[in-house]
Amino acid sequence: MRYTTAWNDYELIDCSGGEKLERWGKQILIRPDPQVIWKSEKTNRLWRQADARYERSSSGGGQWKVFENMPDMWQITYKDLTFNIRTTGFKHTGLFPEQAVNWDFTRNIIRTCGRNDIKVLNLFAYTGGATAACLKEGASVVHVDASKGMTQWAKDNIAACGLKDKPCRWIVDDCVKFVQREIRRQNKYDIIILDPPSYGRGPKGELWRLEDLLYDFVALIKELLSEEPLMILLNSYTTGLSSSVMKYILDDIVVKEKGGSVTADEIGLPVSSNGEILPCGASAIWLG
Repeated sequence: MRYTTAWNDYELIDCSGGEKLERWGKQILIRPDPQVIWKSEKTNRLWRQADARYERSSSGGGQWKVFENMPDMWQITYKDLTFNIRTTGFKHTGLFPEQAVNWDFTRNIIRTCGRNDIKVLNLFAYTGGATAACLKEGASVVHVDASKGMTQWAKDNIAACGLKDKPCRWIVDDCVKFVQREIRRQNKYDIIILDPPSYGRGPKGELWRLEDLLYDFVALIKELLSEEPLMILLNSYTTGLSSSVMKYILDDIVVKEKGGSVTADEIGLPVSSNGEILPCGASAIWLG
C-alpha cells in the first residue's frame, strides 16, 4: 500500500464503527467511511469533542451536525500547496488527503523527466489537487470536470497556491465527450490523470457508470498520448474495481501498443492512534 507521512495539516486520528475521526487544520470532524467495519473502542477523547459530525439519514443522504462554531471555509496546506476546505452536503470536504501520495509521484515524474514542456490532461479533476501539483512543477494543464461549482473551487485552490498565472485551461464538460473531441483535434498529452466516479452525470445529464465505460474510455485516452508519453495515472474508489483490475486494463490497452510498464496498489492514510493504515482507494500507473 502507498501512503504519505508528510501531512501536517491533516491527520486521521482514529477510525471505528464505520466512522473516521479526522483533524483538518484545527477542525476536528467525524465522517462515515464504509471501509471501517471494525468496532474498536472509541477511547480517544476527541470522539466526544469534535467540531462537527456527518450523520447519515435512513432515507438516504445526510447532514452535518455542528457542535462548535466552525468556519464556513478554512485552509490547509500540504508541503507548498494550499487548499480551501469546507463541509459539503455529501460528507466531503473538497479534498481527498490520500491523493497526496499521487501528487508527489506525479511531481517527481515531471521534475525528473528532463523536459520543460510537459502537457497534462486531468480528467474528473474535482477541486484541482493534481492540477495544482502539476502546475507547481511547471507543467501546463487542461483541467476537465463536469461540475461548474467544483471547477470554481479548483480555481480558488489554484489561486490559493499562488498559481493562477500558470498555464491552465479550465473545461466544464463531460469527460468522455471532451476526450472524443480532443482525438478529432489531434491534441496530445504527456501525462493523463483520471479519477472517475463510480457513478456520475455530465452537465447535460450524461450518465457515467464506471464498470461499464472504463475499458473503452482507457482505449480512448490512449489515443491522446504524445510521441514521448510519460504517464497515465488511473485512480478509483469503486468497490470491486481493484488495483489489479485496473492494471489488467492498462496492460491490455496501453502496454500492448505503447510498451512501458504498469504498477498498481492500494492507497491509504496512516492512523495516528495505532499505526495502522486505512485503505482509501486504488491506483494503477502506466509509465512510458
